[in-house]
Amino acid sequence: MDFDLPDPPGPSVAPDGPDGPDDDLELAAELNDTASVSCPYCGQESELMVDLGGGAAQEYVEDCQVCCRPWLVRVQLDAEGYASVTATTLDDE
Repeated sequence: MDFDLPDPPGPSVAPDGPDGPDDDLELAAELNDTASVSCPYCGQESELMVDLGGGAAQEYVEDCQVCCRPWLVRVQLDAEGYASVTATTLDDE
């Protein structure tokens, strides 16, 4: 038995701004919501979640998942939403 299925609808495009989604921000969130950093104490590489809605410049303390020592994490977002993430020791400040 053969069935004729209708063609799927084409993509819908909503305008950016208050009446529709901002596709650039959604794309940036999909591409850059995690970052890989190395622990400044033990050298183990870890993945951090990046809060793209937290502002262009962020700073917080997070413990290493391996050696449990505290890092000072700095996140800098560029105009396209891509993050630059660094982790240093608290002693470096």
